[in-house]
Amino acid sequence: MTRFLDVPAMSRLVREVGVPRFLTELAQAIRDDYLRWSEFDKSARLACHSPGGVIELMPVADAQRFAFKYVNGHPSNTGRGLFTVMAFGVLAEVDTGYPLLLSELTLTTALRTAATSALVARELANPGSRRMALIGNGAQSEFQALAFHTLLGVDEIRVFDVDPAATDKLVRNLAATPGLRVIRAASTAAAVRGAQIVTTVTADKTLATILTPDMIEPGMHINAIGGDCPGKTELHAEVLRRARVIVEYEPQTRIEGDIQQLPADFPVTELWRVLSGSAAGREHTDQVTVFDSVGFALEDYSALRYVYELALARGAGDDVALVPPGANPKDLFSHLAEPADAAARAALASVLGILRSTQPA
Repeated sequence: MTRFLDVPAMSRLVREVGVPRFLTELAQAIRDDYLRWSEFDKSARLACHSPGGVIELMPVADAQRFAFKYVNGHPSNTGRGLFTVMAFGVLAEVDTGYPLLLSELTLTTALRTAATSALVARELANPGSRRMALIGNGAQSEFQALAFHTLLGVDEIRVFDVDPAATDKLVRNLAATPGLRVIRAASTAAAVRGAQIVTTVTADKTLATILTPDMIEPGMHINAIGGDCPGKTELHAEVLRRARVIVEYEPQTRIEGDIQQLPADFPVTELWRVLSGSAAGREHTDQVTVFDSVGFALEDYSALRYVYELALARGAGDDVALVPPGANPKDLFSHLAEPADAAARAALASVLGILRSTQPA
């Protein structure tokens, strides 16, 4: 049987564990798996682009488990009352190919993206960074705010979005968070001024320049997570040229990240090297660091692994027959024949019953 977690089951599981603990444990799971980088069979995701968005498949595996995520990105969906990003995923055994978990990943992707962002910022931001600007206040913004508040102790967030209703929503949802001050800003420049960490999480599929060189201050850490497909950026190219840039998986980020604007030989450092200590993160206090994040399948593997273990321990979700059960694995057709035979037997029994009822006593 395969454990199945839909959105209501995942929501209950996260509430039961608590968002701060969930984010903390998920960040640790992601870190643990990045430290096993060489054990994974990795590839850039497969993308199907259309004028309105993109649909992607994201596979990865180690010797024990295989995982994949189906995910979309359609910025215009919000105008139709639909989410911009939706996802589901599977965790399976490598030895048998049998699926262990089928799970929603829309909520979980937001949580794993936020956990990854905060995990990286702990390595790259200057120690004691407590002020963050959050540019783009859509569906993932609360998760980012809570991850940085929980894992780094960020206590002041200046927020801006070109859609005031999105900011209204963000402020309302974070109003009850203890120890977190949320300040509305009138523009991106106003939000960024004086911030030690800047997170950009915008959705438009355009070559945008949300951050320009004049906005960047010495020592800033920039968490750029909105530019995640060809033709979609958030940072002016000069911001990247002046910074130390960290990426998840270089072959994928060269195509999808903000560094798509730069020559193929522009130097970047993969995250696993920073986490393992084989490469420096921040090199000095005044250095500007950029996490050019596009989202990588290893993070989804970590999320699915963590959620699966949590679901089993807490009895979350349901077991479903995603694969045909049966004692004879060579007899697949019987799964079609049995219901037909049962229906025939039921029909015969009904006819016999009618005949008996019409016979004289």
